[in-house]
Amino acid sequence: MSETVLVINAGSSSIKYQLVDVDTREALASGIVERIGEAISPLTHRVGGAKHTVEAPVPDHTTGLRGVLRLFENHGPDLARVGLVGVGHRVVQGADEFSQATLITPQVLAKIVELAPLAPLHNPANIQGIEAARAAFPALPQVAVFDTAFHATLPPEAYTYAIDPVLAKEFRIRRYGFHGTSHQYVSRETARAMGRLSQDVNIITVHIGSGCSMAAVRGGRSVETSMGLTPLEGLVMGSRCGDIDPAIVFHLVREAGLTVDAVDTLFNKRSGLLGMCGSLDLRDIHQAIAAGDPAAQLAFDVFTHRLRGYIGAYCAQLGRVDAIAFTAGIGENDPAARAAAVRGLEAFGIELDPDRNAAARGQALISSDRSRTQIWVTPTDEEYEIAHQAADLIHSLAPQPA
Repeated sequence: MSETVLVINAGSSSIKYQLVDVDTREALASGIVERIGEAISPLTHRVGGAKHTVEAPVPDHTTGLRGVLRLFENHGPDLARVGLVGVGHRVVQGADEFSQATLITPQVLAKIVELAPLAPLHNPANIQGIEAARAAFPALPQVAVFDTAFHATLPPEAYTYAIDPVLAKEFRIRRYGFHGTSHQYVSRETARAMGRLSQDVNIITVHIGSGCSMAAVRGGRSVETSMGLTPLEGLVMGSRCGDIDPAIVFHLVREAGLTVDAVDTLFNKRSGLLGMCGSLDLRDIHQAIAAGDPAAQLAFDVFTHRLRGYIGAYCAQLGRVDAIAFTAGIGENDPAARAAAVRGLEAFGIELDPDRNAAARGQALISSDRSRTQIWVTPTDEEYEIAHQAADLIHSLAPQPA
């Protein structure tokens, strides 16, 4: 019998889930509970090509997960018959406490709670998902897979901010990086597609979707990444500004009369592509550019300018770059963004093939035959990576035969 892991990604008002067959990598079922805490919440369950949706009051995550179990009971697959070995949880912030997938114990859960101030929008929701799953599956191992874990290998010169070290230590201020599960999966799968081992190649992974980040991966280990203490730093994103002069905060507080919370909201929810041109969907932005909208064109140019700058910086950090791998919603589906991100980098040995780029579907090599650095599209699969890491940990903790 194949082994499965139920992967849970709990947000503040949602629960995304996927039942993953670890051996075949197949998603046997998936779904989402939305609008938790509102009067009526839609619950959507996908299995066997069919979509089943119900609406019900879902006041909290525990109630939401009970609704998910009813959907499994009514529409399958039967969780008692699919070899369910554990539950894998996406947890955003593990700080410097967790550098790998970790079995969730009361002590581990307490530490995740302690780290919540570093990810106030994410860790509390992740905790609610963990508590709901522990109530629903009291006999199953629960495993936390941290967004930050892959970046635990950053060297001190990469993760240290140039501020008072006493203050930095007291308040845990350093670069942690995020999207680590995606960067780990994509770097490994790109190396595999190249016919090489992860430890033998240097890869720049470019995760661009609503949230965007990059990582420089040397020999399978993250040595630099664009997000920092929070997911705000780095690339221009859907609604986040990315890199910005920190003195702009002081200027807006002093001159515009904004509160710190208002600046936080501005930078995280009303900036980026959305703030510049009114949409965070590049499909809309391309249409607006075609219609002659200068704001849309500028937004696209700023977005891709930042991408090129980071690719160039990571070439300098790695020295030798064997591959660049684009992933996530934009990276996998937008040839124009990929082309603009590497335009002008031919002198670095990075050359795109326009026809391959335009035709790319799924994992595909899109560099020219002349390019010293291969350029790939590699679809990410964070749910599989969480399931894989959770299953490996559960196996390692199982009693070994005498």
